[in-house]
Amino acid sequence: MYSYDRRIAVLLALLLPLSAQTPGSVQTPGNDEPTFSTEVKVVNVLATVRTKSGQLVNDLTKDDFSLTENKRPQDIRYFSRESDLPLTIGLMVDTSMSQARVLESERSASFQFVDQVLREGKDKVFVTQFDMAVMTRQKPTSSRRDLQESLPYVDTPSKNDLEAQRGGGTLLFDAVVKASREIMNGQSNRKAMIILSDGGDNGSDETLATAIEAAQRADTIIYSILFSDATFYGGFGDPGGKTAMIRLAKETGGSFFEVSKKQSIGQIYGIIEQELRSQYNLGFVSDRPVRVSEFRTLQLTAKRKDLIVQARDRYWAQR
Repeated sequence: MYSYDRRIAVLLALLLPLSAQTPGSVQTPGNDEPTFSTEVKVVNVLATVRTKSGQLVNDLTKDDFSLTENKRPQDIRYFSRESDLPLTIGLMVDTSMSQARVLESERSASFQFVDQVLREGKDKVFVTQFDMAVMTRQKPTSSRRDLQESLPYVDTPSKNDLEAQRGGGTLLFDAVVKASREIMNGQSNRKAMIILSDGGDNGSDETLATAIEAAQRADTIIYSILFSDATFYGGFGDPGGKTAMIRLAKETGGSFFEVSKKQSIGQIYGIIEQELRSQYNLGFVSDRPVRVSEFRTLQLTAKRKDLIVQARDRYWAQR
């Protein structure tokens, strides 16, 4: 039988490890280090690296990069080259009348792309069309069948729709803002929008600047594909559309493409697929705590001077 003093000693031995745990931390079985419940705000930066000749570079390490926030050097704490990170992809299809002659090609190439990229149970794809209105034809899904059934409904306005039209006819910027705020903000994995359009916007309440800002706040990369029917604009194409499409891609860390005789929409989708599977994922914790929500500039570069890094140049620091 234990003596009274012996029982007290045993009880203290059992209680001391518990009292050593700090408030806000939890010790998990089989893990020597406590897991703290205080949320650490990690900023993730997705990057694609190419040589000056355009070849993808997939064998870099964390030490091959330099990162600054508001021109202050940051420590890259997390780094991954994994190509199987989950994806959420938004197919944003311009269905205004200027796209009527190229829409079937867009639908066909889009489904082929989805068929190759989508990993059921892991990745998600949603489909949004925009013309005189913005309509989500398919909410985020991992099902090829759902996408196969929804894509044929992505179509130009009917005659009745045109007769009842009020206001603008191509709400590109509204579509980007709506998808960013209502869909992408709720996703936690890698996020990308693919916009198929001639870039012309007619009637949006939002501006190009607010569309870019919404995508940046949602940590979403934009790949813009300029696919225009030059005959609709008298053989010259929409003069302002290309500039908008370039900015949407560049300022979110994505890429701009233009469908031409030299590069088909199918080939462009193939390049986008390669980029999505060849991204580096870098994470850092800012050396300056966020006291006021604001945009902060980013500059990610490769230490090798012959490499070009494609990444967003700012992010939304949320308090």
